[in-house]
This record gives sequence, structure tokens and C-alpha cells, in this order.
Amino acid sequence: MSKYLIKLGQNSKKAHEIIDTKIKNNVLKSFAKLIFKNKNKILLENLKDIRFAKKKGLKENLVNRLELNNEKLNSIIDAIKTVIKLKDPVNYELSKWTRPNGLKIKKVSIPIGVIGVIYESRPNVTADVSTLCFKSGNCVILRGGSEAYFTNKILANYFRTSLAKYKIDKNFVQFIEKKDRKLVDFMLSKMSQYIDVVIPRGGKNLVKKVQELSNVAVIGHLEGICHTYIDKDANLNMAKKIVKNAKMRNTSICGATETLLIHKNKLKSINEILEELTKSGCKIYGDKTIKKNFSGKTLIANNKTWSTEHLSSKISVKVVQNILEAIGHINKYGTMHTDAIITNNNRTAKYFIKSVNSSIAIQNSSTQFADGGEFGFGGEVGISTNKLPPRGPVGLNQLVSYKYEIYGSGQIRK
Repeated sequence: MSKYLIKLGQNSKKAHEIIDTKIKNNVLKSFAKLIFKNKNKILLENLKDIRFAKKKGLKENLVNRLELNNEKLNSIIDAIKTVIKLKDPVNYELSKWTRPNGLKIKKVSIPIGVIGVIYESRPNVTADVSTLCFKSGNCVILRGGSEAYFTNKILANYFRTSLAKYKIDKNFVQFIEKKDRKLVDFMLSKMSQYIDVVIPRGGKNLVKKVQELSNVAVIGHLEGICHTYIDKDANLNMAKKIVKNAKMRNTSICGATETLLIHKNKLKSINEILEELTKSGCKIYGDKTIKKNFSGKTLIANNKTWSTEHLSSKISVKVVQNILEAIGHINKYGTMHTDAIITNNNRTAKYFIKSVNSSIAIQNSSTQFADGGEFGFGGEVGISTNKLPPRGPVGLNQLVSYKYEIYGSGQIRK
């Protein structure tokens, strides 16, 4: 086991090199074409994974994340094409200045090196991560979940085929084919010589394990307990539309709203707001005020409810006295992921956006825009809720580090 992983690490270090932007883009074009030409093969491999997942008793929301179709494959291809159009983030001059002694200093972007990615269910991660890491000049070692084994493997192999086509070491992208779970422990605790950063994509237990065991830097988030706050100055029709989308468009993503906060002055509109959700099959977990005023079925919310990432058709709802209570609730129970305010009062919105601890703070829009693709990043390797950068969607420009280049003409320090 250890020899297998160390070999992968050595392969990555050996493969790492500076690659011309044109060649990078040609590799990505080839990868997109292979996915397009081989859709049926990919879907057949995906079907194997779905059957295995259902037999294993995987939760419905995880099966939904796992499943690919023609539309999802087209989205993967579109994401690759977007990355091709983006500027190469490597060797980019971030700033420069000249000191009084004549020293010329430049701050220049460089690749991070080797990135280890550990993820569950979503096979699109294989394509997104490989694409973004390669364009940003990073080697990547992929460890997907056993439930998506066949889909991940075929996608990784298509990328490696594209690398070989342009005479790039195919070990720029490597997929861990062995399923032994102990591999993850070794990867996190014994591979710091080979891996520079680890990125976890998956459920709370996976991310927590990575954060606890990893002896290299971790980019990621533990949970996505996202909030939408309907302010007293919110437009009701806008609020209904946004809340429904923020919760129900896709309930299994980390950017889905899990808690709805409503200003007490909007209490008279509570039925209109919540009926939009219940009609779509959403269960309401409300506080005592909601229970008393909403005509539909309400389950009682409690402290555990406020701290729950449902990832399903459930939402926690609370009435607040003012914006201060809304912000206090978010900063107490939230996970610094994505939080939104619906209001026509721009001063209130600005105060909210500046006061919540969120990586992403939104006015008058759905929390489901918390996505690198929607930011124009051409996909993401994940969303980071770390206080230190990178923060928010981690796309192409967040997968680089930097160095200082200093040019002198014989200066010595006094």
C-alpha cells in the first residue's frame, strides 16, 4: 500500500514541469473531444456505479450526485471549454516596484505543485479538478469514492490519453485505482514529501477526517449551512422566487439554503412564502412563531435543527426581530459558506454583507450561485470556508501561489 502511493507521489514530482499555455489548451480541447465522442461509454461505466451505489444502500441525494446523463456531460464539456478561454494564471505579474536602492521586485504567480484531491460521489469532480489543476500548472492525485469508481477511472484515463497525445507526462494526472480505505490515511499522514495541498470534496465526516489527519495544508469546507434572510424591506414576489430556488433547485449541493430567517414585519406574508416551498415537496421545520402562524404542516425546530445541513427537501425557518438577530443567528449556526439577504434597502444589505462571517455574502439572489462555474471560474475544485486564502469558490486563479523575483545591479545590504 505505502509503496503504491509513494510511487504515485514520485511520479507526480517527476512529471511536474512548466508547460506552454497553447499546449495546455490543446490538451484540454482533446479531453473535451474525448468526452463528447465517448458519451455512451462513460454513461455505461456510470451505470455500473449507480447499480453498485443502490446495492450498497447509498442515500438518494448521494446517488443523485453520482448519476451522469447527457446534459451533465455537456456541462462538463462546457466547463472545460470555459477554462480553455481563461487566462493562464501561471507566471502572471501580480505587482512590481523599485526600491530606493534600485532593487527591482516582482511578485509572480507560480503553481502550487502537487495537489491531492479526496472526494465522494460526484464524478464531474474528476473532470473539473483535472482541468483546473492542469491549466494552473499543478499535478493532481485523485482519490474518488468507491461508489464512483468506474466513472472516475474512465474520465481520468481520457485525460491521461490527452496528455500523452501532446507528449506531456501522463502522470500529471493520476487516479488511485486501489479501493483500500487505509490509503486515505496514509495519503494524509505520510505523503507530505510529495503532496503540497489536500482538497476534500464530500460529506462532513470525510472533510473532518481530512482536516484532522492531514499534515499538509487543507483547502475545503466542513458543511454548507447556508441562510437566506428576508428583510422587512424585501419585495415579496422576489423573496418567494429566490427562496424557492435557493432551497429546491438542487437540494443536495452545499450552496442550498438550509435555514430561512424572516423579519417579524413579514410575518403576515408567511403563508405565501412557505406555500411556495411546500408545494414543491419541502418539509418545514419552524420555531414557535412559525408553528403558530403558518397554516401548513410544521415540524418543530430546535438547536439541532439550526445546526443541520439537510441536503434534502427540508428547511429550517425562524422569525427574527431585526437584522441584528439575523446576523447573530447566522454567525452562531452558520459555517461561513454562503448567506443571502433579500431587501430593497441597500444600506441594510451592505451592513448585512459586511457583518456576516460568510465566504460568500449575497443581496437579492439565490445562495445556489455559490459555485465556481457561476462565478466565471470554469468550475471549481471546491469551496473554501477557511479564513486564510483561498476563500470561497476555488477556481483557476486560486490554485496558484507566488514568489518574489528580485533583480539587482550589485547592491549589498549595509
